[in-house]
Formats: sequence, C-alpha cells, structure tokens
Amino acid sequence: RGPDLRALVKVCGHVISGVAFVHPCRDQVVVTYFGIDLRSVNVPTLQRFFKLQKVMEELFDKADSYDDMLDKGLSVTGEGKDFYAVGRLAHMQKALPANFIPKRILDFGCGIGETTTLISEMYPEAEVLGFDTSEETVQFAQEKRGNAKVSFRNISELGSFSDFDLAYVNGVFHHIPVKERLDSARSIYKSLSAEGRLAYFENNPWNPGTRWVMSRIPFDRDAITLNYKESLSLLKNAGFTATRASTRFIFYFPAAVKFLRPMEPYLEGMPLGGQYLVMASKK
Repeated sequence: RGPDLRALVKVCGHVISGVAFVHPCRDQVVVTYFGIDLRSVNVPTLQRFFKLQKVMEELFDKADSYDDMLDKGLSVTGEGKDFYAVGRLAHMQKALPANFIPKRILDFGCGIGETTTLISEMYPEAEVLGFDTSEETVQFAQEKRGNAKVSFRNISELGSFSDFDLAYVNGVFHHIPVKERLDSARSIYKSLSAEGRLAYFENNPWNPGTRWVMSRIPFDRDAITLNYKESLSLLKNAGFTATRASTRFIFYFPAAVKFLRPMEPYLEGMPLGGQYLVMASKK
C-alpha cells in the first residue's frame, strides 16, 4: 500500500508529474500528490494507470539505448554521434561573433544531456540549462550529468526564463508536430535576452544520405523534416532575424571520402549538406 510512483501519470485526463501515493480502498483508489488529495479513481482506471506507467518505463529504457540506435543509423557514414556533435559546436562557434561570450545557455530538446555537457566544456564560465519534454529523461540527465554549472529541467519551466544569451537546438523541430512548431520557436525567442542568439540545426531533407540515415533510426524514421526555407519562415514568424545569408550547410562527405572534407567550407552555401545551421538573432 502507498507505493511511490515516479512517472508521468495520466489520471482522468489530468497530467501529473512527480511522486503519487495510491491508497486502495474497496473499489475506489484515492490518489494524493505531495499530500494533496487529488481525486478518487476507480479500479479499471488504476489498471490503465499502471499500464501507462509500464509503457513510460519502457520508453525511458529506450533512452538508455539512444546512443546505440543513433550510432547504428550513423554507421553508414563511417562516423559516430560524437563526431557530429563536436562538429556542430565547432560550426556554431565559427558562426558566432568572435567576442561573443555567453553567460547563460539554453539546450532546447537536450535529451540525455551529452551535448549539454559539451557546450559547458566549450564555455566553462557559463551556466548551461538543458530542457526536454520527458520527465524521466530530465531526471536521468540531471543524475548523470548535472553539476554546479549544468542542470536539466522540464520544458514546461522554460517560460520562467528570459535571459539566455545563446540557445542551441539540434534536430528537435522535425519531431515537433507541425501545428506546435511556431509556439515552440516562440518559446525559445521569449527565453532569450535582447542580444540573444539561436544556433538552429536541422537535418537536410534535400540530402539523400540524410534521408537514408534517418530511415535507419527508429525515432527519426517517421519524422516530418523541414528544408531550410521552411525553417527560415518558421523562425521569422517567431520573431527572429534569420536569413539565407546566416544559413550554412554542413557535413557533406562520409568517412570513406574524408580526404574531400577540406572542401566543405567552400560548399557551405550550397543546400546539399547533411545538416544545416541557421544562426538567428533576436534583435
């Protein structure tokens, strides 16, 4: 009786995040949340509750194998996820002004926090906050990678921030339902300081290699991609200054022909790279 349940719980249409205490009483179950009596739930609903909890735990277990799924998809390029993560940050830093020193950085859609840590290593004096929709993923990242300079929070808390100097977003918007993308972009815009910058990375659907890699990754297989024109329109509608000139296309050549990679800086203006970066600003 009274088990601690840490999950994202849906009870009678209400979403509850945190620890719930369930107290059986005949054919009814009283659910309290941090000591507050929320409602009475009949037993069939409770059974559905436990089934949902099991599904959520299984999804979270897949977060542990996120690296394996991603590396399996990327294996056709001859490189692993770390190569691309480090490469993206190098492109981001190259696109930022030389004297740009952020004090607070947002990693929007941080997942299990690996890139959040890399960002912190790039800017060791900055506070870096990773935000994600999954409570379990946030908890996992905080326990494994949180420290005095790096922390992780649920995306629902982003609205209380308005002072990030830099926002980093990679491959997030192709997972967001189309009708919700503008609101998500606006939430990033509102979270930035007046001089804030956004480093927006997305997979390039005009690159056949990108489409092949995504088809090999379970969580990318059915994603609705955005070409750079759609991304520019989205960011402009959210209030950002984002132009074709601030867009560069990256990751052209797989490891098998890496001797060609010195040519990539000269190809950044052609919309054929595996990913693209839009460096947008708030002002």
